[in-house]
Amino acid sequence: MKKIHLLLIILLYTFFSVRSFAAGLAEFKGKVIDAETQAPLAGATIYITDLKAITNTNAQGEFILKNVPSKGRFLLEVRYIGYKTHSQYIDLANPVSISVALETSIIESAEVVITGSPFSSNNKTNSLSVVSIGKDKIAQSGGTNLIDAVSKVPGISQVSTGGAISKPVIRGLGYNRVLTMVDGAREEAQQWGDEHGIQVDQFSAARIEILKGPASLLYGSDALGGVINIIDDIVPAPGDFNGSFTSTYSTNSGLTASSLMLQGNDNGFVYRGRASYKNAFGFGYKDAIVPNSGFNEFNLNGMVGLNKSWGYSHLSFSRFNTNIGLVEEGPDDAGNYLNEDGDVISRSQAKDRKLGLPFQNINHYRAALNSNFILGEGQLKTTFAYQKNLRKEFEESMDEAGLNLDLSSYTYDLKYYFPNAGKWEPAIGVQGMYQKNVNEGDEFLIPDYSSNNIGAFAYLKRNFEKGAINIGARYDYKKIEGKDLNFDGEEVFNGFNNKFSNVSGSLGFAFEIAKNLVLKGNAGSGFRAPNIAELGANGRHEGTFRYEIGNSNLKQETSLQFDLGLEYTAQQVTFGLNAYANHIYNYIYPGNFNNETIDTENENGSVETLPVYRFVQTDAQLYGGEASVDFHLIKSLHFENSFAYVKGINRADDQPLPFIPAATISNELRFEPVVKGLSDTYIKVGVSNVLKQARFDSFETQTNGYTLLDAGFGTSIQTKNGKFNVWVTGQNLLNKEYYNHLSRYKPAGIYNPGRNVTFGINVPFM
Repeated sequence: MKKIHLLLIILLYTFFSVRSFAAGLAEFKGKVIDAETQAPLAGATIYITDLKAITNTNAQGEFILKNVPSKGRFLLEVRYIGYKTHSQYIDLANPVSISVALETSIIESAEVVITGSPFSSNNKTNSLSVVSIGKDKIAQSGGTNLIDAVSKVPGISQVSTGGAISKPVIRGLGYNRVLTMVDGAREEAQQWGDEHGIQVDQFSAARIEILKGPASLLYGSDALGGVINIIDDIVPAPGDFNGSFTSTYSTNSGLTASSLMLQGNDNGFVYRGRASYKNAFGFGYKDAIVPNSGFNEFNLNGMVGLNKSWGYSHLSFSRFNTNIGLVEEGPDDAGNYLNEDGDVISRSQAKDRKLGLPFQNINHYRAALNSNFILGEGQLKTTFAYQKNLRKEFEESMDEAGLNLDLSSYTYDLKYYFPNAGKWEPAIGVQGMYQKNVNEGDEFLIPDYSSNNIGAFAYLKRNFEKGAINIGARYDYKKIEGKDLNFDGEEVFNGFNNKFSNVSGSLGFAFEIAKNLVLKGNAGSGFRAPNIAELGANGRHEGTFRYEIGNSNLKQETSLQFDLGLEYTAQQVTFGLNAYANHIYNYIYPGNFNNETIDTENENGSVETLPVYRFVQTDAQLYGGEASVDFHLIKSLHFENSFAYVKGINRADDQPLPFIPAATISNELRFEPVVKGLSDTYIKVGVSNVLKQARFDSFETQTNGYTLLDAGFGTSIQTKNGKFNVWVTGQNLLNKEYYNHLSRYKPAGIYNPGRNVTFGINVPFM
């Protein structure tokens, strides 16, 4: 498998590098002006996503995109602060100079160009429900990790384990039903675990696209619930070299987080490097600090590549390293945390940044080669990636890991986009992955295993003057082999060899039924093969407070979901309304049935009784929706409101599904005054109302509703190197004690984090 991947890469590079010498060079020129005053706009950003081509307008509002192909049809994007983002298709075979008239805007709309679909497209012609969150909002959220930073988006929630670990949940579906894409490749980091977060540097994300609903057509298994697409920074314009330093401090856990980035573009040779570090002691609520809930991270990532007339090719690489403390017990009846000797752990002891037992050590290595080769007027996009996830859990010794998992993943993704004139847009693709997991420790939760899967799809989009329709079909095949294991004379795992296959499809439309009013609809089927824990788990996993037993006879999950959305965008008001119904066949979930328990021996020799959770299947129904209304009555004042609700039903007995987030109402008032000498100044106040979750499975408990108050402010100072940003974000300012229904610490009686204030700066240089 390794040799096949390497050979493909060498052949592609040899062929297209030779071809690039003969590729036609072209320039594309234009001008950007104010639509009302006709004045030129200096400093506007011009970008073609499919070519990674970028430039800026000069003092006369003029721009030149150099080293672009001599033919081909591409989506051009023009951005300028205070104006609506403009996008239009251009034909490089007819390089007529264009004039773009930007309209002023008082709404902070999301990016209009969506990249998580076969063709980069304007959101108005995209039938899927996609939300885009920019870098500024991610930074200003005050989140302790990347998923925490986007968890307030309507329809998005998180399974949290303290401040270090957050797993995305989209419309009630999480774990291996949500696919995370990083550097163009699916992340593979043992996502089946409750306390296994995503292995991504929070500072490296320039934008996050969240695709809600089944995306198996484009991504295959594990995208049954949706996709989190993490997109890195756009490369600088040719001749530019710049960098930035970002640093934040959070009061709740003493979290210090800093990141240094340098990047440049030397006539199409592009490069970027980043180093980031985080360190936190235990998080707190009211007068308590949770001991051994701290964490630290040290991350390195970089990119080198070429942007030429034949397309682009970027090699990205990263090393994500983190140590995370695991909490085994909650407080006693008096609210105190005790050590092994039964003594109360003081606040000063709980603030110790040195982790104790048990804790996780995770190293995740990733290398991805992303390329787009221009073949005449068609395009061939390829992604080859290798990931190695080393996950260790230390329970009895600081030096020797008990659980020690070594997962290697090889993924490939090839898509060909046929030449098109803008009306019909066809594409085909093939994707696959090979994995091998080995237990290196003397504690076992999942067996050694290997898996191999491949999928192929065809997609067709038809554009109209005021909308588009799309249709697609896909076939997937997956094989997974679990190894048997006998340890110390006892059988730990029974071997199995399972095969899964599926045909899925999607049909959607987007149409502007009136000025600024877009109706969207999509019907799609999803597919997910059972993960290794569901098939073969047998053991206790630290930090989960339970003993898990898998079932090798599980069938694959399939789903059928219908989405309908309505979006209105005007100068002073915007609203969105989305409704969905999702039927999942053979839905897999863990449950504690008949109060089954098992006695396990701790590292100190004592016996602990844990509930046994077995993986079972049922047909399930999830339905719900999201609504948002944003008022912009004057330019400097914004009032944003949203609501999200999901209901899950176990069709076997018409009882609630487990692990379904509660309904949420969010409101934010944002004031953006004009201050002389400053820019991007804002003051915001937000209120989040999480309703009571009274629908829960038999082994869960009710979660009461709660209200959280947030606030923040920030501003920018223009320097010769760019904008110097400062911000302050306050969360749970009333220090409310509450449980989130999806908190992994709720069963232990540990509240979610209390009041937290985050101070941040971003300093540009060069």
